[in-house]
Amino acid sequence: MGAMRRTVWGMLAALVLAAATGCTVTTEDPGYVPPPPPAPMDQLEQAALANPDDFSSTEGVLSFITEDRTIVCSLTSARGEHVNLPYETNSFTDLANNKLAIVPVAHCELARYPKPAHDDVRDDCAGTSLGYLGGVAFLTPDNATYGECRSGVTQMEATYGPNGNRAGALAQLPVLAEGRNLERNGLRCSAYNGGVACGNVSAGVGFFVSPERYELISRPENAAPPPPAEASKTP
Repeated sequence: MGAMRRTVWGMLAALVLAAATGCTVTTEDPGYVPPPPPAPMDQLEQAALANPDDFSSTEGVLSFITEDRTIVCSLTSARGEHVNLPYETNSFTDLANNKLAIVPVAHCELARYPKPAHDDVRDDCAGTSLGYLGGVAFLTPDNATYGECRSGVTQMEATYGPNGNRAGALAQLPVLAEGRNLERNGLRCSAYNGGVACGNVSAGVGFFVSPERYELISRPENAAPPPPAEASKTP
């Protein structure tokens, strides 16, 4: 009986202390359904911007990798089909390409990825209609695409794919925290919802990519076209 009285008095003392200190006890609502994540363009418009200095390379490119090491992206520039990527060999700076306009772009590669849908195939791969593979998303100020013609794996797949080496330039890139945005020359990218969204918010053009799915976003046909994008001042 003595032990029972002590237990009762202990419970009463705990209740009195909670009331005196204003503490409340919360319990999970079994019927609560969390709200869905925002749409990609809403995420890009609303999310807080990260400090670009934390992601800048010597070429003025902003590059990041996702925390789960499934996607790498760069907010960079292109001359025609030549994209300035600090972690891949490219022909962006070749003198023969100086005559081409410099355009701001966003470029993402995935270690695991879905196949492109038939309607999203944009190239006949030199007339062969073979070798158009997923794993790469590309954004210009007025267009978004998924997939490309290639004969091998992406750099991201070679590094963090099933047989990846987990080493090299990609392994040194900074992580963009979930829910944060980066912006360069009017284009934004955000790591969120298990993937990455990139877009030109003012034009309503963008994409979302993840290991499981992708989405291409285009401006509604009845919307006014955006003003012409200025050429990038930084290569």
